[in-house]
Amino acid sequence: MVRRPGLSLLLLVTLTSAAACRRAADKPAPIPSAAPGSSAATAADPPGTYLGRTLATPMSYRGADWLDREDRETTEQPEHVLDVLGLRDGWTVADVGAGSGYFTVRMARRVAPHGRVLATDLQPEMLALLGDKVKAAKLTNVVPVLATESDAKLPRGQLDLVLMVDVYHELPRPVETLAQIRAALRADGRLALVEYRAEDPKVQIKEEHKMTLPQIQKELGANGFVFKASDESLPQQRIVTFGVAP
Repeated sequence: MVRRPGLSLLLLVTLTSAAACRRAADKPAPIPSAAPGSSAATAADPPGTYLGRTLATPMSYRGADWLDREDRETTEQPEHVLDVLGLRDGWTVADVGAGSGYFTVRMARRVAPHGRVLATDLQPEMLALLGDKVKAAKLTNVVPVLATESDAKLPRGQLDLVLMVDVYHELPRPVETLAQIRAALRADGRLALVEYRAEDPKVQIKEEHKMTLPQIQKELGANGFVFKASDESLPQQRIVTFGVAP
């Protein structure tokens, strides 16, 4: 019988390729760095900007007293915000950019006794302040999480709600963070942003610390989120909610 080396080589290559494909199929899919189809990931924005907006500098823990200022109950109405969002017992929620825990403790009471709050921040000093506040309130359902600029440290597919209060405009890497939040939400989960209204001339804060509704919709829409509603009932801010695009 005449051997055909070419046929043997072809068979070996075919078997090797098939094995490689099986190994690739077995690997878990990584959390995306940007939403599928997002133009935001490749937008040629100048440093320190995103889709035409100047990124604000995150607030230092040295200014944490401002987060617990006396008039915040009146001007930001935290309990009303949570009423609008409808937090319920049993939910798993995240307070992203939690700071000293002003909203965290209120969220924890809303989702207790069966739910929990993941309270994330980039600064360990902020989490230390938050921990003191949680301990004083005798809450047992808060998990402090030290995040980084490139890793939000959120569990995949487990969150009913992610809340960012005066935080989104300060994200150093909005595309990466939004992709990770999107991956962390359940299919029916929501992302809620509370931001100062840039359209309102009576809101006397720096321009980079407030946003127009169209700008919010543009940025979130470019990253795989679907606009749900904008509640305008707060004195200076709006509560904007988004779902996950199918």
